[in-house]
Amino acid sequence: MNILCIGNSFSSDATRYLQEISNNELFVRNLYIGGCSLETHVKNIKENNAFYEYQKNDKKIMMSSIQDALKRKRWHFISIQQVSHFSGLEETYEPYIGFLVDYLKKECPKAEIVFHRTWSYDPKSTHEGFKYYDRDSEKMYNMIVEASSKFAKKYNLRVIDNATSIQNGRKLKEFDVNNGPLSMNRDGFHLSLDYGRYLAALTMYAFFTGKDPKDVTFEPANTDHKILEKLKKCVALKAVIK
Repeated sequence: MNILCIGNSFSSDATRYLQEISNNELFVRNLYIGGCSLETHVKNIKENNAFYEYQKNDKKIMMSSIQDALKRKRWHFISIQQVSHFSGLEETYEPYIGFLVDYLKKECPKAEIVFHRTWSYDPKSTHEGFKYYDRDSEKMYNMIVEASSKFAKKYNLRVIDNATSIQNGRKLKEFDVNNGPLSMNRDGFHLSLDYGRYLAALTMYAFFTGKDPKDVTFEPANTDHKILEKLKKCVALKAVIK
């Protein structure tokens, strides 16, 4: 099963452990430009810009355009997403998501286009874009769900719900922002390199394979088995609906 993610650092986070979790059942590549929005993806398509890192497990293989990446494999799934600080702002989606969906369906008619619903910021995040949500993590989460649901329904896209998975993870005592020893984020918005990325990859794994994340045996280095088992219960399985 071949999966291409057209995204940014948030798709790098979410796919870091995906191939390893699947025991290489999934072939996963990510197109990365830091902070890349739907609008910029459209601009890069129109100009055929080879500005993306074509990544495996968060590591650059080469530079690429979207056009070139689409030709590299017979993709079964292509994931798209909005840049994190705009992800809850409906007015930032169009006309770009419509253009992108139409273009990908034309170029890869046998691939399923899906939407990656990314997570809200840590409650203590200092990210400049947090101002759009009154620096309220729960408000940002709700706005992301509302905006992404609207356009997923409009374009008949299934949703990978990492927004809800990460929100669930934050409710564990280990990741309590005020009292827990750990955090879902490493800098207030990107996922932690171990537990946060693991939970996001579990969500993608469950989405693409339909398999129960509780059966996953892979564990990132220097992690606590008991915490990983708790994270498996945080995966938003209901995300696999339109």
